[in-house]
Amino acid sequence: MADLSDEELINSFKQGNTNQSFNLLVHKYQQKLYWHIRHLVIDHDDANDITQETFIKAWNNLANFREDAQLYTWLYRIATNEALSFLKKKKTRFLVPLIGNEKYLSEKIESDSHFSGDDIQKKFQKALIKLPEKQRVVFNLRYYDEMPYEKMSEILGTSTGALKASYHHAVKKIEDFFKTI
Repeated sequence: MADLSDEELINSFKQGNTNQSFNLLVHKYQQKLYWHIRHLVIDHDDANDITQETFIKAWNNLANFREDAQLYTWLYRIATNEALSFLKKKKTRFLVPLIGNEKYLSEKIESDSHFSGDDIQKKFQKALIKLPEKQRVVFNLRYYDEMPYEKMSEILGTSTGALKASYHHAVKKIEDFFKTI
């Protein structure tokens, strides 16, 4: 039962093998979702919390999963929405508007003991933080997860053309950032 397809996991879950099926689902997607979330929120502890929230939402809704999307795109959509909601709450709750979300996340990169990158990687992360949220999400999905635009379209509910444009603009902004340092 360890190498079940997504369809088999869902069927097993719906047939009453809820704990075992869900544990396999978590094992299959936890690391990918964690890193997707981590690239958005930067902080390790926040990413862990949001990953847990993502799986709690998935657990609560998996029995009603309609299978009109692939399971991993559904999970990525939940994870993306949770991460963006977290950033929005953080922005309004902790005076982040006064110092700016970009500065807050940049400080997180500098102080995060779990970040093992060198100076270039830190600068790259800071360039990503400067991107508008949608461009950052698109860039992360394409660059880190090597996700096709068609899958991103399912997750984000945006046309592939718009996603390609967002990615292109993000790359251009990152290149411009590195030209100024």
